[in-house]
Amino acid sequence: MSTAILKGNASGTGSMTLESPNTNSNRTVTVPDVDGQMMVSGAMPAFSYYQSVAQTLSANTVTKITFTTSEFDTTGGMYASSRFTPTIAGYYQITAGVNLSTISAGIVLDIYKNGGSFKRLTNDGSGVSSQRSGTSLIYFNGSTDYVEIYAAFGVGQNTFAAQNSTYFQGSLVRAA
Repeated sequence: MSTAILKGNASGTGSMTLESPNTNSNRTVTVPDVDGQMMVSGAMPAFSYYQSVAQTLSANTVTKITFTTSEFDTTGGMYASSRFTPTIAGYYQITAGVNLSTISAGIVLDIYKNGGSFKRLTNDGSGVSSQRSGTSLIYFNGSTDYVEIYAAFGVGQNTFAAQNSTYFQGSLVRAA
């Protein structure tokens, strides 16, 4: 039989409460067999920003895409100036989409980590659609790592600024 041991923190204050569910069914909490921080869903950062003003992009120029309108942000300041800098080490799902004002060939959309191209979300020269998007699971060290979204296009044009068109999202999937 296992036991649970509650140990006071350094300041000797605080408490931990375990409550039974308010139903007639049983619930099980499984604690992982590893040392470290155990996250609960309420403590896991997530954000979603989008463009509300179109951005002009020059032809054949790699450009940082700006996202200034928050749909939601639980990160406590980890997102600023179209850059995500997580303070909790772990694995994050990063998603971005860019919609262009016109259909064009030669479109590249990248996640930049720590100032350099890290994951290519799309590289399409077909010019069939003006929407480009992608997602990647990325590890962050919780102190210095950050990501931004960059794009390059074969011809100069504007982004289409809307909540469902040009966006940048992320969430913690698992702490390190």
